[in-house]
Amino acid sequence: MSRLDRVIAGGLFAAGLAVVVGYGISQTTPALAQATDGPGPNLVIEVAGQANGTVVIDLLPDVAPKHVAQITALAKEGAYDNVVFHRVIEGFMAQTGDVSNGKAGGDLSMAGMGGSSLPDIPAEFTNDLSFQRGVVGMARAQDPNSANSQFFIMFADGSFLDGQYTIVGNVVSGMEVVDAIKRGDGQNGEVSGTPDVMTKVTVQE
Repeated sequence: MSRLDRVIAGGLFAAGLAVVVGYGISQTTPALAQATDGPGPNLVIEVAGQANGTVVIDLLPDVAPKHVAQITALAKEGAYDNVVFHRVIEGFMAQTGDVSNGKAGGDLSMAGMGGSSLPDIPAEFTNDLSFQRGVVGMARAQDPNSANSQFFIMFADGSFLDGQYTIVGNVVSGMEVVDAIKRGDGQNGEVSGTPDVMTKVTVQE
């Protein structure tokens, strides 16, 4: 990706960010809802900061096999360890996974603009699933085939994203931890100061 594309990816959406963000902020967070754990594999995320605890995501290889393979490969090599939640928008989503620019303790000025050393992934969009509370999707740039390592967890309904972003899983445990993640400032949701961090990310087959 070009630097410009990384900036777009950092904003999560290729176009209409202001409209989408405005929509997300206007929503209220519904009562706690978590999906039923499926066959997995599961992504287990230890979160520290304003939020503290464990989040378990049931990944969906039948829905997005290439994306799940990349996420699990990165997790198994420890690439996601110590990566911050760099963009968190109240009533919308929490974004993380920039393994090249988003490591806690380093320079986070470019967080959200990077990916990993692995190649970008072709889109695996589906209209069979919807972006609801607890759903996990892959961030991308303007090119639909540009997802790499960054992902986001929905705080609330975001069905306007359906068919535009790849769904990779559902939170099956620890949604209360997701709800507590430090929010960002301003319209774009960048987190100032010290963001919350994924201290350890592992895969349970």
